Amino acid sequence: MKQYDFDEIIERRGTNCVKYDGLRKYFGDVNLVSLWVADMDFRTPDFIVDALKKRCEHEIFGYTFATDDYYNSIIKWVKYKHDWSIKPEWLSYIPGIVKGIGFAVQCFTQPGDKVIIQPPVYHPFRIVPSSMHRQIVYNPLKIVDGVYRMDFQQLETVIEGCKMLILCNPHNPGGIVWEKSELVQLAEICAKHHVLVVSDEIHCEMAFPPYKHYPFASVSEAAASCSITFMAPSKTFNIAGIVSSYSIILDEMIRNRFYSYLEAGEFNAGTIFAYTATEAAYTYGAEWLQQMRTYIVDNVRFVDSYFKANIPEIRVYFPQASFLVWLDCRDMKLNQSELVDLFQKKAGLALNDGSIFGPGGEGHMRLNVGCPRSILVSALSSLKNAVILHTTV
Repeated sequence: MKQYDFDEIIERRGTNCVKYDGLRKYFGDVNLVSLWVADMDFRTPDFIVDALKKRCEHEIFGYTFATDDYYNSIIKWVKYKHDWSIKPEWLSYIPGIVKGIGFAVQCFTQPGDKVIIQPPVYHPFRIVPSSMHRQIVYNPLKIVDGVYRMDFQQLETVIEGCKMLILCNPHNPGGIVWEKSELVQLAEICAKHHVLVVSDEIHCEMAFPPYKHYPFASVSEAAASCSITFMAPSKTFNIAGIVSSYSIILDEMIRNRFYSYLEAGEFNAGTIFAYTATEAAYTYGAEWLQQMRTYIVDNVRFVDSYFKANIPEIRVYFPQASFLVWLDCRDMKLNQSELVDLFQKKAGLALNDGSIFGPGGEGHMRLNVGCPRSILVSALSSLKNAVILHTTV
């Protein structure tokens, strides 16, 4: 069995990557330690790189189409990972999940229609429909025994007249793998009110044992009848730049309407590299994924232990999935601008400002631990020194 090296430090500057080369644009400082945007600093696995190299050897990159092998790789992977049996006709390539959300908003709603999101949540859920002149309706998550849970009682008070709910499954930034009973209840409410659920499941392969990811559409007939599911190998195998997302729709009426919309603009036409990378990832990726998840869990444990021992004012929401860690910094007693200043200007770290995730995000920061542990050791040491300096001033 091959052992992958996740401690390797790879220089990414100068490759036009958002995470590093975008620091000047988004933070105004190119020298920050980059722990923000959600891709990893691990080398893309060799079986994907080799598949891309082999395809490049042909040296002609003309028009292409999705093959049976491409569809079968997705079907087998989804069955293997989630015990969910899907059919080829339920599938379609989409050019990115955020774009897919935008397409769904345009296809199924009109300007002025109401779209529900569950903050604090991935900020494009708010930005995309809002930019398309839809009304944003908040169904904020609530904390129960230190863990985010859905507030169904509040949802029932705001759902009337809404057209869509955008679900983050697993949840970003909270790292929650939703329990099946929660998803079943959400489906019942949305189906009853004729609300379409668009489920972003891009982090689904990274659920950590003993947690099990349940694709929303798989939990009940009601869920299957009122939903669109978006998945991708991009977060899991660190190939976000290849754009390899796809949708799964069980309900025939929803599927026909959405896929006709995609076909009209050729938005369902994937690229050679998207098809190649997806097939390679899902055919050969099980062992790499297992090793990567183990490394990420150890990174999270390190971060959690470090904060408890050195900066107890900051609490870690231990994620149940993904490489994103939600930090509760409210005990620091800083306003949001002061909190961001502490991390960025005093500690020299680039994290995501929690306030961008909407109500409930204030007083929080999002940390990306998808990197070699040595980077985290150095970064948290810098943060510790900044906190000490702040408290002694």
